[in-house]
Amino acid sequence: MKPSQQNTQKSGPLPGSSRIISNGMFENPFIWADIPDPDVIRVGDVYYMVSTTMYFSPHCPIMKSYDLVNWEIVSYVCDVLEYSDAFELRNGSFAYGRGTWAASLRYNKGTFYVTVASFTTNKTYIFQTENVENGCWRRYEIDHMYHDQSLLFDDDGRVYLISGAGKIHIVELTEDATAVKPGGLDQILLNKTDVGGKGGLPAEGAHFYKINGYYYVFLIAWPPSGSGRRIQLCYRADKLLGPYEGKVILDDNMGFLNNGVAQGGVVDTPDGKWYALLFQDHGAVGRIPVLVPLKWVDSWPELGTYGVVPKQMELPYIKESAVSVVSPDEFDAQTCEDDLVASKLSLVWQWNHNPDNNLWSLTDRYGHLRLKSGYLSSNLLDAKNTLTQRTFGPVCTGTAALDISGMMDGDVAGLAALQDVYGYVGVKVINGRKYISMTNSSSGTPEEVESIQLTGDKIYLRIEFDFRDTADKAKFFYSEDETHWRKIGDVLKMEYRLSHFTGYRFALFYYSTQSIGGYADFDYFRIF
Repeated sequence: MKPSQQNTQKSGPLPGSSRIISNGMFENPFIWADIPDPDVIRVGDVYYMVSTTMYFSPHCPIMKSYDLVNWEIVSYVCDVLEYSDAFELRNGSFAYGRGTWAASLRYNKGTFYVTVASFTTNKTYIFQTENVENGCWRRYEIDHMYHDQSLLFDDDGRVYLISGAGKIHIVELTEDATAVKPGGLDQILLNKTDVGGKGGLPAEGAHFYKINGYYYVFLIAWPPSGSGRRIQLCYRADKLLGPYEGKVILDDNMGFLNNGVAQGGVVDTPDGKWYALLFQDHGAVGRIPVLVPLKWVDSWPELGTYGVVPKQMELPYIKESAVSVVSPDEFDAQTCEDDLVASKLSLVWQWNHNPDNNLWSLTDRYGHLRLKSGYLSSNLLDAKNTLTQRTFGPVCTGTAALDISGMMDGDVAGLAALQDVYGYVGVKVINGRKYISMTNSSSGTPEEVESIQLTGDKIYLRIEFDFRDTADKAKFFYSEDETHWRKIGDVLKMEYRLSHFTGYRFALFYYSTQSIGGYADFDYFRIF
């Protein structure tokens, strides 16, 4: 432990951990962080979940739980999806708002499968492994973008993928689920998905199951009629190709704005209970997961308690579990058995686009994350090797310690609240002098709000996030002694924008605007 850690990191529940009350109860939404488009399976007594990654790298986080409420990230499906201008932030290209969407997670005969589509490459990817937590994933590509696809292994050994919006399409895969089957089934499965009302955003986000002899297609829709919010639909048939009948199975907002709870997977427990793991739009923090009880009535799924999502529920299974999808980091390199030192980041971290692995290190200066300059950038969104992790609600604070002695003229480094409308507190170097500054991009152009000259080479940076009742505000602070903090700049009014399609992230960044070759050392990142 570094000497100052005890003064900063608070004891008690892990930051960003699930909202456990007491006596085996928890609160919905159970994780107040951006985990959109969840899909969930159970293998024995362990649950696994996958979620949308968008442009972050590595892609498709695999999360693990024993009770459907406490989750930790245990692996990713791939470090890099593609090497291209968009994923590399080259030549004015980017993958913001695109990347990988709505992955499907399945387990069949000892193998785990993840299918995911990318609007950046216009392809669909199939990944397979026998060891979901520590194994390597085999990768296969389909040269077609199957939007919001879902994988189904049928009882007769045939394999299908459904996808689409409005009209739901079905295509047959090879028995080993590596490609589209030549001459296989390829047609519209549902021609009209209008049980929620006409107009609005068409039904999408398919999840496909065969349960007790019925085929079920779960969908999300957003019709302007009725409640005017997102709703959950279900279609069912006793034959693969139908005919299908459908109905609304959930239309509830948990009392939050009129943001409906919808889209996600369903799963059973070892003792036969059923749940749906869905999400709800929650302003700037992102799309956050909600657990909903499910009962089968006349072979139809009924969600909630009389159609209402409970705000408090019993844990499906009580197990001591101190885990979270976010974490502080002291950036201590790992020592291996052969005395080699491994540069391996905690799984809570994802890079903004593909990283350049030659330009970061945990071993150039032990106990620090060093970010190095290798490219010229014009602003934060143009910068490679920005390291991010989720913010969380209802309020959270992130603090970073930064050594700036290696920075050069034109360099900028700091701590950011990252989305399309971003803000940061950081250090810039001008004519050999170093300044602490706050930048706000709310106007559409990054604008420096305040700048103060520094004398030393060590600075401490802090951002306070407030997501309560959609306040969606971020405040920025700095300290030169780690004890006395000063507010800097103005308040960032955060906005969840579809141009990025992600909740706000903590972001550690460093980039150069004039010449390459400098570096910045982050001593720690702490959250509470």
